[in-house]
Amino acid sequence: MDLLSAMRIYVRVVERGSLSAAARDLALGQPTVSERVERLERHLGVRLLDRHRQGIEPTDYGRAFLEGSIAAFDELRQAVKSIEYLADPTSGEVRIGCQPFLAGSLVSTVINRVARRYPRIVFHVVANDTHMLDRELRERNLDFLITRRFGTLADESLGFEALYDDPLVIAAGRRNPLVRRHGVKLAELVNEPWALPAKENPFGAIVAEAFRVNGLEYPRITVVTGHNELRESLLATGRFLTIFAKSIFGFSVKRAQLRALSIQLPVAHMPVGIFTLKNRTLSPVAQLFIQHTRDIARAT
Repeated sequence: MDLLSAMRIYVRVVERGSLSAAARDLALGQPTVSERVERLERHLGVRLLDRHRQGIEPTDYGRAFLEGSIAAFDELRQAVKSIEYLADPTSGEVRIGCQPFLAGSLVSTVINRVARRYPRIVFHVVANDTHMLDRELRERNLDFLITRRFGTLADESLGFEALYDDPLVIAAGRRNPLVRRHGVKLAELVNEPWALPAKENPFGAIVAEAFRVNGLEYPRITVVTGHNELRESLLATGRFLTIFAKSIFGFSVKRAQLRALSIQLPVAHMPVGIFTLKNRTLSPVAQLFIQHTRDIARAT
């Protein structure tokens, strides 16, 4: 039997949750799809799907086969990319996942450098929370992640290369009167107008811990947002405070408008680095991007 064709059909059936939907996607008849899956089960000697009125779902054997099939197709795609790169080492695609604050700082800086040198490379950037990025990486929709190391990303199935330590700082606009004050205490800032993510947000939880260690409640937030560009714009007015990763002062295009207050935040440093799936072959273009990321991180 054509194993690759059967694997492709099986993956689509599981993704769509029904034989009929998969058949429509593949422009095949439903009996053909059903027969191919049954032949695959006979070939493997195990049942891959449980069928019920609501649709289908993979068995334990099916989930294992699905994971292996996705990995196999990914390796084939990477092999094709490597051949394309050998034919033309100045072109290709790279799929990067990162947290939003890194999209507007480190990642955009690296893209600018690589794009100048290799203008035919296409960059796909997904900026989202770590839970979504983790899933996309494991499903091989992203080549690698550039993000902080915490939560689900501290996992033995992932490889991690630290780039730099990135402590948190309280940031203000350069016109904010607090910038010129010395010896300011965190307790004095609780009633200032803050622009921060909600406490339930993963980053908000880190901020809440910094205040808790100082015996303080989470500050009253005037603007509830995790959007970095919005917070930078609010800081530029001279009224608001926020908490940023220190690296934003090195990468942000608006850094001339920002200042860090001289207050030590008692939170554990979480290094920023590159996450990859262990034993996954990365395309030459992805490896090229990672090398430039290392170079820029070392120079910062």
